[in-house]
Amino acid sequence: MNLSGNTVFITGGTSGIGRALAEALHRRGNKVIVAGRRKSLLDEIARLNPGIDTVELNIGDATQIREVAAQLIADNPALNVVINNAGIMPFDDASGALDDEQAVRLVETNLLGPVRVSAAFVEHLKQQSESYIINNSSVLAYVPLAATALYSATKAAIHSYTLSQRFALRDTSVKVLEIAPPWVDTDLVHKSGDPRAMPLDAFIAETLKLLETATTEVVVDAAKPMRDNAGPAEHTFVEQFNQFVADNPIPVE
Repeated sequence: MNLSGNTVFITGGTSGIGRALAEALHRRGNKVIVAGRRKSLLDEIARLNPGIDTVELNIGDATQIREVAAQLIADNPALNVVINNAGIMPFDDASGALDDEQAVRLVETNLLGPVRVSAAFVEHLKQQSESYIINNSSVLAYVPLAATALYSATKAAIHSYTLSQRFALRDTSVKVLEIAPPWVDTDLVHKSGDPRAMPLDAFIAETLKLLETATTEVVVDAAKPMRDNAGPAEHTFVEQFNQFVADNPIPVE
């Protein structure tokens, strides 16, 4: 992927990985459009990064996704990269009662959001000489974290959907890539400075380098042990991973 000269639309771009990726691509000479729910953060990004465009978008609203996509395509006919980054990560209890409202919001945001955004842009992307859909999943797609069971399941679903999407678009100009981050020190749950988390700037630098030659997945070195876990022995690894997290909890303060 050429990392300059693109017109890039990125969801969930007001914080964390999304914002850092948007700003990095902007610095490399791309036209970047950031979508998010919080207008104050969108205004801040535009102020600190002259040239970045912003748009308010609730990724859980199917009608709004279609309307925003239509307007962006009309205003930016060269748009050729869509990055599905928006996501939320609430804790849940797979052994107890279900918070149904939270669960529905999680699935609409993490799974249906990227599916709907892709569908809203895909016909336009097919008209470009070279275009990309980039889906942000997680290593938890391969090694689920029991404390965020449904989040992990949505990321596994996005990985699966990406495989199908890539095959379905194989004879078009649209390339489909997947970024599978490890634990990165962002405010997705709680920015803690925990040494087990990969620093955000290091993650972005390595991810951009890998994007230049990626044809399917972007997996930084820190994520490879978990990405490579899937297989006949995955059950033991998953149990060991979750026991380790239970014995060494992530600080919340």
